[in-house]
Amino acid sequence: MRAAVVDAFGGPEQVRVERVPVPRPEAGQVRIRVRAAGVNPVDGAVRVGVFGGAGQRLGFGWDVAGEIDAVGPEVEGWTVGRRVVGLHHGPVKPLGTHAEYVVLDASALAQAPGTVNDAAAAALPLSGLTAARAVDLLGLAPGASVLITGAAGVVGGLAVQLAVRAGLVVTALAGAEDEAFVRSLGASAFVERGGAPADPVDGVLDAAVLGEAALAFVRDGGVYVGLRPHAGPAAERGIRVEEQEVAPDGEHLERLVALVDAGELTLRVADTFDLSDAAKAHTALDTPGTRGRLVLTVA
Repeated sequence: MRAAVVDAFGGPEQVRVERVPVPRPEAGQVRIRVRAAGVNPVDGAVRVGVFGGAGQRLGFGWDVAGEIDAVGPEVEGWTVGRRVVGLHHGPVKPLGTHAEYVVLDASALAQAPGTVNDAAAAALPLSGLTAARAVDLLGLAPGASVLITGAAGVVGGLAVQLAVRAGLVVTALAGAEDEAFVRSLGASAFVERGGAPADPVDGVLDAAVLGEAALAFVRDGGVYVGLRPHAGPAAERGIRVEEQEVAPDGEHLERLVALVDAGELTLRVADTFDLSDAAKAHTALDTPGTRGRLVLTVA
């Protein structure tokens, strides 16, 4: 099969599409015929060596949408041909979802949304689970105020929708050109990038990774939730500081799929690239201002 890999760190030119053996599912696993796979910032970080792995062949890709191609032993409830989405966790791995086939634990799968195509479905697992876990970690009651930084990004936009659905009063922080968009997601107030809310908020969900600058917006005794493990600011003023770390969770992913199919969660795709053009997708990933998820498609 074909797979996008890198064996030397650097720019998009390091990304190659090679022929590699088709993986086989083991106990508790299924093999998926990949139809689409999200290209996330973490893939760019793998490419430049943020997570290590020098001297190894490294694969890319966490998100997948496709059909089950083979089922390993001890798997119940999943059958060949079923359309699914899933999360392939881990930055340092020999193969990811940027390939024609991928093997995942059955517990990482959910039935794919029936109302969107494969490219849009592939934009859900990593970003959706990240946003949902971050909103849960806020632990705020309905009516509480939350500021979401990076609200026009893929994760931030999903977080706005999920926070509004949880009954929170959302202030969105984003670029001036994105005000209409984030308000369309349900944000009731807007702060332009570089500004500050008029009053302290009960919580901040820091999708833009502003750190201490975002912590300053939180009232004494409030909560700050960051999206990068071990990268949050030090707690102060009685503020609870949380750092979410995404993990495969098929049951939670099923709930997010239901929201997509109910029209309560909007997925955004900025552009699609054929697997053979994986290096071009990485070039687009490095280009600022992208709105929506980049996706590799596999014919």
